Amino acid sequence: MKAEQMWGVSTGKGVKVAVIDTGVNPSTPSLKGQVLADEVPKAVAYKATDDFTGHGTTMAELIAGTGSGGGLKGLAPEAKIIPYRVDLEGLPGGKNEEKRTPKIAQAIRAAADTDAKIISMSFGGYAYPEDEEAIKYAASKGKLLIAAVGNAGRSTKKDLIDYPAAYPYVIGVAAADENGTVSKFSSSGGYVDLTAPGQGFPGWCDATFRSYCDREGTSPATALASAAAALVWSAHPDWTVNQVTRSLIDTAGRKWPKEKPSKYGGYGMVRPRLVLEEAKYDAGPAHEDPLAKENGGDLLAKAGTAAASSAPSSSASTPSQAPAKGSAGGTAAAGSSAESSDDSNTLWIALGAVAAVLVIGGVGAAVLRARRAR
Repeated sequence: MKAEQMWGVSTGKGVKVAVIDTGVNPSTPSLKGQVLADEVPKAVAYKATDDFTGHGTTMAELIAGTGSGGGLKGLAPEAKIIPYRVDLEGLPGGKNEEKRTPKIAQAIRAAADTDAKIISMSFGGYAYPEDEEAIKYAASKGKLLIAAVGNAGRSTKKDLIDYPAAYPYVIGVAAADENGTVSKFSSSGGYVDLTAPGQGFPGWCDATFRSYCDREGTSPATALASAAAALVWSAHPDWTVNQVTRSLIDTAGRKWPKEKPSKYGGYGMVRPRLVLEEAKYDAGPAHEDPLAKENGGDLLAKAGTAAASSAPSSSASTPSQAPAKGSAGGTAAAGSSAESSDDSNTLWIALGAVAAVLVIGGVGAAVLRARRAR
């Protein structure tokens, strides 16, 4: 990624990322001053800064960690994090705690009503109508929604489809190794849109926050894709969600035709460097959804208009070539079952006080009820 070169252009400053996860601990050395806990809407603020596994904090550090105190330095170190703790499997405290902890749909709707530009979701599982409606609401507000596609690549149920990644208007992110090859554990299907690093990285071992452990998964890939978007949006604050998305798709590293996205790697490996190095980069029409056919609607095309964004939330078709969102199928690169980027500068980044590699894994202990943190 040539992170230091990119930081000469953009560090993510001015961009807020909503991290919907197991909560975010704002007191780790890397996150001090980076977490905007007071900007979490009160209705969903319950224990937002009390991370019950370390997963959400790791994701936040990958996005916006400063690297202080030997901690992780994120890809967008001057972005800010708005934390959300939602009802995921492993939540301590029993039924009483479940009742008090916000549901995923509530957190998505609440985040949509803030000025966070990106909503990062490193979890996945079954589909729920209330979640899909919340996703549509957030899309209508012009938010960039990014989620993990899942870690079922080695499972006997390889065609398992993970939500929210498979919902329309969500960018589904797969994981890759240090060579840019899609990870064997990474889920595949028509809902894979982009790929980012997801192997061989440190992440918090548990909620004691005493040490990092080796991690892998589509969770860190999602965090890095969110950070990449933050870098681009910071450099081009007047761009819409459509332009940020289009720029990431158009510059993604791939060996297959853009019009035939792979079911393993989607449109390819995120390379924000190629957007940032061109000051006058043309990101195309502001109000034209680059994934309109896959999404099957025009919410993103209308996002940001007065009609689409004036009212806050109440509380509570397939192209001939591109795969439909939510389908298990997809167009694979010819003769390949696990594709790699054609960029010689792979997405590996050594950062931080001790040159710590900058991506952790799926932190498997953080799993949601029917949905797992990835």
